[in-house]
Amino acid sequence: MRGSLPPDLRDVLPRAELDVEAALEKVRPICEDVRHRGAAAVRELTARFDGVEISTTRVPAEAIVTALDELDPKVRAALEESIRRARLVHRDQRRADVTTQVVPGGTVTERWVPVDRVGLYVPGGRAVYPSSVVMNVVPAQEAGVPSLAVTSPAQREFGGLPHPSILAACALLGVEEVYSVGGAQAVAMFAYGTEECPPATMVTGPGNIWVAAAKRLLKGRIGIDSEAGPTEIAILADATADPVHVAADLISQAEHDVIAAAVLVTDSEELAEGVEKELPAQVAATRHSERIAEALAGRQSAIVLVDDLEAGLKVVDAYAAEHLEIQTADAAAVAARVRNAGAVFVGPYAPVSLGDYLAGSNHVLPTGGCACHSGGLSVQTFLRGVHVVDYSREALAEAAAHVTVLADAEDLPAHGAAVRARFDWQVPS
Repeated sequence: MRGSLPPDLRDVLPRAELDVEAALEKVRPICEDVRHRGAAAVRELTARFDGVEISTTRVPAEAIVTALDELDPKVRAALEESIRRARLVHRDQRRADVTTQVVPGGTVTERWVPVDRVGLYVPGGRAVYPSSVVMNVVPAQEAGVPSLAVTSPAQREFGGLPHPSILAACALLGVEEVYSVGGAQAVAMFAYGTEECPPATMVTGPGNIWVAAAKRLLKGRIGIDSEAGPTEIAILADATADPVHVAADLISQAEHDVIAAAVLVTDSEELAEGVEKELPAQVAATRHSERIAEALAGRQSAIVLVDDLEAGLKVVDAYAAEHLEIQTADAAAVAARVRNAGAVFVGPYAPVSLGDYLAGSNHVLPTGGCACHSGGLSVQTFLRGVHVVDYSREALAEAAAHVTVLADAEDLPAHGAAVRARFDWQVPS
């Protein structure tokens, strides 16, 4: 991509294909089934798609307690530290109510009110994500959401329950309402409610294409955070970057899925060659080498050579990566110029893996280029700004003439009449 950059830069950059529209028609009957038949439909769909027979969708309280009791102490300590750091960051995101005096006797207060109830989705496919429990639950709790529930796919090897580490993470966070349901039926369960699960106001959390399609289908019935697609990492690097680090970081995200995206943008041919030489040995040494190799060879992954860092910044802003690492000289200054990314990781000692678990930031982030208009999961996701208007009789009288003029200009005379009805005189035209 050296030379002048094409005007349609976003369209020519590598990206995983994810046809949510095509999946919509497949999830529609699933969601309708849950809507009409409730928990019975959810249980049957779980047997059909997950191969697990469950007698109830709700995880028994004793199973959550047992999972924590049996958790590896080292994993418990790591989760507790992850929770502590996430709370530090997310607690500072909470907004304060603000009252503005517009005129004497007339104020507008913006109140920040949490949603009533959220359903938090935690994936359970190729990998297990207790960290996603932390990333979903902590901002919801810090926002003050009064009711929240976690759901994760039923696992055959654990008797139809979610993975024990997910249940243990719920226990550490004080979450008692957990369901062993995955896929589109989980989103529908929260959207419509069942005999076993009250309906939610919002659903958040990453998932597969069926989860994304159900979110799109049911958006409006429920609020959603985003339609999460395959994970992606972009790295903007120059000749100062270590090819060992860059290769390891590309591999770390390719480990998630065969359609995970790993993109290096660099102005250094030497670095590009060094990374290409480094990748085979590191891939071969990993447990999931076949999955990683397929992801790195896919159309969604590439090394993009640019003329200079200025061009590189334009490329990564157009790509709008879920995760963007800056491994350049003066990385902080370069990172400060980035406009479009779900999260930015600065320098050689802030790899994406840190953000996945322990940075304190949130790892539920926009994918598929959506970082150009959307942000990651945060306390704000669960809050609504409500304007409270409080005007005295005198303050309304002062505004009345303007209200009437604007109402007449829009041919809505009853609007003006609603103001005049409060006074025993006519507002002058």
